[in-house]
Amino acid sequence: MKSSTKISILLFSALITGNAAAAIAAEIKLDYAYYAPTSLVVKEQKLLEKALPKTQIKWVFSQGSNRSLEYLNSGSTDFASTAGLAAVLSKANGSPIKTVYIQSQPEWTALLVSKNSAIKSLKDLKGKKIAATKGTDPYLFTLQALETVGLGKRDVQLVHLQHPDGKTALERGQVDAWAGLDPLMASAQLQSGAKQIYRNINFNSYSVLSVKDQFAAQSPEAVTAVIKAYEQARKWAKANPDKLAALVAQEAKLPLNVAQLQIKRTNFDQNVPNAKQIAALQKAGSILTEEDLVRRGTNVNQVVSQLFDAKLAQQALKP
Repeated sequence: MKSSTKISILLFSALITGNAAAAIAAEIKLDYAYYAPTSLVVKEQKLLEKALPKTQIKWVFSQGSNRSLEYLNSGSTDFASTAGLAAVLSKANGSPIKTVYIQSQPEWTALLVSKNSAIKSLKDLKGKKIAATKGTDPYLFTLQALETVGLGKRDVQLVHLQHPDGKTALERGQVDAWAGLDPLMASAQLQSGAKQIYRNINFNSYSVLSVKDQFAAQSPEAVTAVIKAYEQARKWAKANPDKLAALVAQEAKLPLNVAQLQIKRTNFDQNVPNAKQIAALQKAGSILTEEDLVRRGTNVNQVVSQLFDAKLAQQALKP
């Protein structure tokens, strides 16, 4: 069954107090991820189930932005928690999605080497094996980092592994470096002594929430409800860092100090997409063109502008 047909079948009329009948999806499918703590809060506190008691809420686990976007594009989910630059890449390559909410600004990726590695700088990575999950922030972070010292992806051996497998490969000595992602990166630092050889918060894109264009058009009230739930989760996360770290540790089955390190380097001050995020991603987006990660002739600046849609968040978060 086509996703458009399925969505149409799932729509039903729900009376909104004081307003005319509005279409609400009978089922909403979202992903949750350890790298997106607010998604864990929405799920664990059942914020959507409480807001939409007549709607079935389905959760799907994502290991990385690439998986999250695969689920979104295949119809397995209606919303995706990803890195902003990964959403740009997906949009640039034809995915009909829009980013409607900013979850946080994390410093969730850096380049790491093992505890006893002789590698000290980015230049030392020439000819070395680097584990990175293609299509995710760590992968794009790696390309931007290498570019700062005049290296490209052809100057290294990029090993395409999912984030957990990349961590394991580094710890086993199967790769020379790993583009880590929290909380796995924090775990590698604290548990196996992995060292960060390159950090740059400006090469970390925002944690965003995206939705398929079709779903947003057919059920804007559902999008509004989801944004409100994530905003409630963001405020709770900002006010309760210790409880949030405990939740991440519980969900990801990690030691508390690992989760605390992840939360410590995550800024929860953002929510509505604005010019700041657009400018940052347009600047970072140049790497997509330079590395032939998007179709030739693609105007990445235009893609970023078209990706971000602040109207739904502005409407949902009105006082």
